[in-house]
Amino acid sequence: MSKLPAPPEPLPEPVFDSHCHLDVMVGNRQASSGDSVAQAAQAASASVRSILEDARFVGVTRLVTIGYDLDSSRWCARAAAEHDDVLAGVAIHPNEAHAATPEVLAEIEALAGRPEVRAVGETGLDYFRDWASKDDQHASFRAHIEIAKRTGKALVIHDRDAHDDVLRVLAEEGAPDRVVFHSFSGDAELAKKCADAGYFMSFSGPVTYKNADHLRAAAAAAPLELVLVETDAPYLPPVPHRGKPNAPYLIPLTLRCLAEVKGVQPADLCAAINANGVKVFGDW
Repeated sequence: MSKLPAPPEPLPEPVFDSHCHLDVMVGNRQASSGDSVAQAAQAASASVRSILEDARFVGVTRLVTIGYDLDSSRWCARAAAEHDDVLAGVAIHPNEAHAATPEVLAEIEALAGRPEVRAVGETGLDYFRDWASKDDQHASFRAHIEIAKRTGKALVIHDRDAHDDVLRVLAEEGAPDRVVFHSFSGDAELAKKCADAGYFMSFSGPVTYKNADHLRAAAAAAPLELVLVETDAPYLPPVPHRGKPNAPYLIPLTLRCLAEVKGVQPADLCAAINANGVKVFGDW
């Protein structure tokens, strides 16, 4: 069994994790040989129940598990139906956009219509990897935007090295009422553009990294009423656990960094994030 990071000091008020991948953590999909973080997470032999229990111990009482292909989306929807403290997002990740056929997108839309599924995502554009062509990514992104609007669910965006095009596509298609930039990776200028559009910004572990001044500047610029916090577990762990598997119980490390950057008390940030979560995902 893999040794996971020790739990941090519990939060003064409960909060939720807006984006994680429970299916990867529990081994629903076997980690590839090149994915050492996921391998380490799966070696811990966690269950959804144990992940929730560990998270509750530090004040992280709920979470949103996010799909990235059809199989993971089905799994996330089932997990949300089985656990009261879990909600789901469903989508085809931009790196898998070549698989976003009409038939697959029709099933994603059917899943998105379920009550326990509260988001269409993660979708968007990824120019860092070339696993899917830009044409396929744009077509898939636009299709997911329409699914989010038809189903009335939030749109959760993966934006990697594609800020301008993501904003342009949203403007051209007409953004859904609720848009979340997952694991926000832009600077203060992008944060201001998102704020002007009313888009939510979800910050993850990298905001704690020494070389991430641009993320802290973005967090400082983001209005409190548009801020969320996430793990992207098992990926992107906060300092001091870089290189180790992430999990929802490590949210307090990221949240306390955000509170310091924004000059607010952790309890007040928890309250704001929970209120924002209801706006984005609805009641639990």
